[in-house]
Amino acid sequence: MNPPLHSDPSDPAAAPSPAAPFRQEEGPQRLNLAPALQLLAQSGHRLDNAGPEGSAAWLQAVVDALCDLSSRDPLTGLANRRHFELALSREIDRVARVGEPALVLAVDIDRFKQVNDTHGHAAGDQVIRFVGDALLDCVRPMDTVARYGGEEFAVILPNCPPAFGQAVAERIRRKVERGSVRLPTQQDLAVTISIGGAFAPQWVRSSIALWMERADRQLYRAKAEGRNRACLEQPPVSMVTAEEKGLLFGTSQFHDFDSQP
Repeated sequence: MNPPLHSDPSDPAAAPSPAAPFRQEEGPQRLNLAPALQLLAQSGHRLDNAGPEGSAAWLQAVVDALCDLSSRDPLTGLANRRHFELALSREIDRVARVGEPALVLAVDIDRFKQVNDTHGHAAGDQVIRFVGDALLDCVRPMDTVARYGGEEFAVILPNCPPAFGQAVAERIRRKVERGSVRLPTQQDLAVTISIGGAFAPQWVRSSIALWMERADRQLYRAKAEGRNRACLEQPPVSMVTAEEKGLLFGTSQFHDFDSQP
């Protein structure tokens, strides 16, 4: 017969064995934080004002710094794909509940492989940082800019009406086009980008894959039409896929967080 799920504390047989006592106060002393601290130091994170080493405040600062480090791209300092997808999930949830418009941009550096092959990977890294900085210069603090992978970037623009979407994408494209990257050889390298964008269907609970697929289709269109351009899809609100309609009444994964005071 299976033992009961809840034992009677008055039953001596139910008492925990003294062979392996649990001493919670010894937990922090047993943590091996050396690798984590080395990683934070290497990345430039400082814990000078976090409180005495080993204190609760200091440990919380270590956790917070590691969380920040795990959400950023090491080359550009932008959000990484993990953080981007979390932010996009939140935006999908907000659009479904509130109905405000939101735009996602997929950005790709034109002929990036040619840059690496001709000038080397160090020059490619310079170009990636240059484009990342240009993106940040063109958006609001509330927007999310991420390095999505390789030479690809993605931007979330909450509360962006369709009437302004093309203007925002063009501002980003021109910012990159008008700049250049100074190589160690003192050569100025011109850079262009292609942009695809898609608006989330309002009042509909979409998904990361569906929304990004729409933006990617527009990016492919921009590439096919000659690169260095921005193409945005602006479908009517009623044009949603069957899968998105099925997700309309789904439970918000952030409901518990939003309901907290």
